Amino acid sequence: MKQATFTDVRNNAKQYFDIVEAGESVRVLRNGKPIADIVPIMADLPSWKRHKAQPLVIRGATVSSMIIEARKDSV
Repeated sequence: MKQATFTDVRNNAKQYFDIVEAGESVRVLRNGKPIADIVPIMADLPSWKRHKAQPLVIRGATVSSMIIEARKDSV
């Protein structure tokens, strides 16, 4: 996260908003104390794309590993 003074953000707003648009956050400081974070807005994604996929586990083994083992046995 980048940090910048309030005055610097005010005087160079385009530069800082370009940084935020590129996906990085900017913390704004006034008198050395943080007063705001400028953060990028997440794109509207379908709900199924918002979370990382978790492997399906049955009896302690992932289904994908069970399929791979079954394919090895059938050859």
